[in-house]
Amino acid sequence: MATQIKEVIKQEYIKCAQDPVYFLKKYCMIQHPIKGKIPFSLYPFQEETVKEIKDNRFNIILKARQLGISTLTAGYSLWLMTFFQDKNILVIATKQDTAKNLVTKVRVMHANLPSWLKQKCVEDNKLNLRYVNGSQIKASASGPEAARSEALSLLILDEAAFIDKIDDIWTASQQTLTTGGSCIALSTPNGVGNWFHQTWVQAEEGRGLFNDIKLHWTVHPDRGQEWRDEQDELLGLQGAAQECDCDFITSGTSVIDGVLLENCRTKSVKDPIEKRGIDGNCWIWEPPNYTRDYIVCADVGRGDSKDYSAFHVIDVENVEQVAEYKGRLSTKDFGNMLVSIATEYNDALLIIENNNIGWATIQQVIDRDYPNLFYTSKDLQYIDVQHQMNNKFRSEEKRMVAGFSTTMKTRPLIIAKLEEFFREESVVVRSNRLIDELFTFIYNNNRAEAMSGYNDDLVMSFAIGLWVRDTALRLRTEGIELTKKTLNRMQDVDGLYTPEENKNDSWEWDVDKKKESLEWLL
Repeated sequence: MATQIKEVIKQEYIKCAQDPVYFLKKYCMIQHPIKGKIPFSLYPFQEETVKEIKDNRFNIILKARQLGISTLTAGYSLWLMTFFQDKNILVIATKQDTAKNLVTKVRVMHANLPSWLKQKCVEDNKLNLRYVNGSQIKASASGPEAARSEALSLLILDEAAFIDKIDDIWTASQQTLTTGGSCIALSTPNGVGNWFHQTWVQAEEGRGLFNDIKLHWTVHPDRGQEWRDEQDELLGLQGAAQECDCDFITSGTSVIDGVLLENCRTKSVKDPIEKRGIDGNCWIWEPPNYTRDYIVCADVGRGDSKDYSAFHVIDVENVEQVAEYKGRLSTKDFGNMLVSIATEYNDALLIIENNNIGWATIQQVIDRDYPNLFYTSKDLQYIDVQHQMNNKFRSEEKRMVAGFSTTMKTRPLIIAKLEEFFREESVVVRSNRLIDELFTFIYNNNRAEAMSGYNDDLVMSFAIGLWVRDTALRLRTEGIELTKKTLNRMQDVDGLYTPEENKNDSWEWDVDKKKESLEWLL
């Protein structure tokens, strides 16, 4: 009898070692928030996920919420540790507590295994579970140093889309995975452009190292449309898109709503009619129309491998992007290019950010005697149209500096203006490069900036242009109205103004019995 029992146990042990799905379904217990400890009864999509994880060295899992994938990953880790020696598993998450939760799931499953399956522990705490066979699982907070430890058998990146500086973590982990280690990166989406999104796109296209596993909310057999509608009410549209729909575009924290950007890309982005320059980075969509006004807004880069110079040409009236540049030029060459393009577009108002290296380009423009360079109030360091109109004759406010000054005051203003134009769909963007930058332009600790590893040269120059365009038009409009009111006050002066002949607020003078137009004042 004893021999028969030993043989049954032996066969069961072998079967469990060969098949992680069988092991999880038959011998693992999980902690249910309401029911307590229950058997781990896998759904079909969970079984398939385990098989894919086992068959592929690198796996990236794009998932909806509450599908039990973290628990599934914990169960797979337990299977590795139980049946294989010297397996070193590291869990990295946004916070150590998050990583610790996955280790806790492993500890619960281990504690409830039958004695003949359970490995002997030499270390068992909230952050680490280590067996006598040399296998272990550890929890760690995010940071590149965590991935530079000893050689790893399995790296688990939990909620990978939310891990800060995950690019550095992944780079650091390469040395520890070279001995044949594998990786599971699992997460709900968190906008586009980050490491998780890029890696997912590559995997979905069949490029890169990772096998892609997508788990939409509909894979769960107990969830229907009624449940999904409830999530909209509980989480909001953006939260539900993130937690349920595996939607990268809608889920992000980008400054400009991803749906608006995608609509903009569909409706107005198109190929340029001309690409100029040695590098072909000056893109033209519309040639100059000599009946229209333009602005050229520029951000000056250092010219190194991590920074770009950029400019846009914008039609003032319809707020349409008609030209764009993004490349690496010296400050002098960039200044010459700006003078050339601004001159071509009807001596456009040339707006150059004057922070740091920008002064070198501005000086080049001044040396070229360009006639229509934008100036900022030196005292105010920001543009307040109403303030300037009310105080336009004060001598101290005539102190101006060349270029646009991006300060703590002006930065949130230009970002707000950028968001306003896109929200109201009152801007026409032609450039795919600009749209791509906008997708990775996010709020980080309440500051709008490029996502780590990306740049925002096109975004910031465009935002400055929209702000100046809007304020300049307001200033011009208010100036015209002020001039008209001034002229109307002169109606009592004999021989100068005839109100009877100007009842409709006409722009004509009576001069020697002839009418002379005043439209030149505009």
